[in-house]
Amino acid sequence: MPKKNSRNSKMRFEVQENETIDDCLDRMKKQGYMPVRRMEEPIFREEIRNGEKVMEPVGKTIVFQAVKH
Repeated sequence: MPKKNSRNSKMRFEVQENETIDDCLDRMKKQGYMPVRRMEEPIFREEIRNGEKVMEPVGKTIVFQAVKH
């Protein structure tokens, strides 16, 4: 689900599990937005090993920052 930034019509679009990057870019274009930045955000899982909490990376999410054009 896109998140809207009310200051200057910026939005964040996250590539969903069931879509490709091209699908996400097409979705942005249909809504009238143009990508200006691509970010990859890590997904972590918390595990307890030897009594200590350990954050282990398990994947990544691709997020585009976009502006209205």
